[in-house]
Amino acid sequence: MKAQRVDTWAAIIPDRPGALAAKLKVLAAADVNLELIIARRTGDGKRNSIVFVTPIKGAKQVGAAGAAGFTKTTSLHTLRVEGVNKTGQGARLTTTLADKGLNLRGLSAAAIASKFICYIALDTEADVAKAARAMAAM
Repeated sequence: MKAQRVDTWAAIIPDRPGALAAKLKVLAAADVNLELIIARRTGDGKRNSIVFVTPIKGAKQVGAAGAAGFTKTTSLHTLRVEGVNKTGQGARLTTTLADKGLNLRGLSAAAIASKFICYIALDTEADVAKAARAMAAM
C-alpha cells in the first residue's frame, strides 16, 4: 500500500448550473490533471457550494488555481492511499486508523479494476503522519 500526504485546494462557487464547470475549465486550461474532485452545497444559507480538488502542482497550475479562486486549505490535512483492491479493504483501512485513535474528517474512495485510491482527511499534520505509518504497516 502506498500512502502520501497531499495538499487539498478549495473554492467557493455559486450554487447554480455551470459554476463548477467554469472553475474546472480554468484549471484544465492550465493543464491541471486532477485526481479528485468533490463538490457539494455548503448549507450556509447563502446559496453557495464548495469544491475540493487535488493535486495542483507547479507555478502555472498554482497561479491558475489562485486566479480561479482556489486556495490551498490549511485546516484540511489529507493522505492519499493507493493499493490493491480487495474485498473488505475499506473496512480494514478504517479499522486500522480507528485502532490508532485517528478520527477522520472525511474519506473518499474508489476502486477501478484491481486498484483502489482513497483520500483521507484528518485534523492535523501529525495525524496524517500517524495514518501514513499505519497504512505502510498494513
